[in-house]
Amino acid sequence: MHRTYSLRNSRAPTASQLQTPPPPPSSTRSGRFFGKGGLVSSLRRQTAGQFGPELSRKLSQLVKIEKNVLRGIEVVANERREVAKQLSIWGEDNDDDVSDITDKLGVLIYEIGELEDQFIDRYDQYRLTIKSIRDIEGSVQPSRERKERITDKIAYLKYKDPQSPKIVVLEQELVRAEAESLVAEAQLSNITREKLKIAFNYQFDSLREHSEKLALIAGYGKALLELLDDSPVTPGETRPAYDGYEASKQIIIDAENALASWTLDQAVVKPTLSIRRADELEYDDEEEEDGEVEEEDAEQQWAGEHQPASIAA
Repeated sequence: MHRTYSLRNSRAPTASQLQTPPPPPSSTRSGRFFGKGGLVSSLRRQTAGQFGPELSRKLSQLVKIEKNVLRGIEVVANERREVAKQLSIWGEDNDDDVSDITDKLGVLIYEIGELEDQFIDRYDQYRLTIKSIRDIEGSVQPSRERKERITDKIAYLKYKDPQSPKIVVLEQELVRAEAESLVAEAQLSNITREKLKIAFNYQFDSLREHSEKLALIAGYGKALLELLDDSPVTPGETRPAYDGYEASKQIIIDAENALASWTLDQAVVKPTLSIRRADELEYDDEEEEDGEVEEEDAEQQWAGEHQPASIAA
């Protein structure tokens, strides 16, 4: 048998990893004792947002749900590798061409599982950044509550004992609390915007890399299928001997090289914005209209300068 598992072997860092070093392993990976079952995920989703500071509960729920998403991807990655192995095992007992092609397809599918593992680690950077916004929200909550408590105390004293000397003290304390709250709210506003951009840059970069590498694998997988002779044979007819071993091996090598050399700078998909395009078209129309007006003015000026003397008189 001609077996090639080049993509499964340990290899040098890819160009993408050199450009952007891979993050540490995701903190969402399933533990040895709790497994990958859905009960824990369901409980986490139901209880998320019920505890902790009120200001950070909604974002806390998002963080927990994203953790479930990553654990679901982990299950898919593990199963994908098992699928690849089983495909190779099944194909081994078939004809030479089917055996070779299924084995090489197994290599590509196994690599998809590896890519999903890498995707988990990169996607988790997005989740952790969103989590940091949640932590900032939680730290701002006490200043809000302190200001509200002081305001309620002042209102209560003004109702029960308008002449109480404590009112002046509480009003001074309220001024300090409002100042602290303003600083905290400004920091929250600034950090939220900064971290939100960073977080979703992590997510979209990881999605872009994962998607384009999957597209590469799909393309090389279809190239492998071209080596498989699917023309029907009649009973008793012998199918031509398979001679695609070197070609299938080269396809795997090409796939490995393409994946290793891919970087974000070489991404194929380039988004185009219709809003920006509309602005450009509008700008072009304005320039064209201005040009037409200038041309008309020039024609009128020329006509005035060059009209016959009799007419001018």
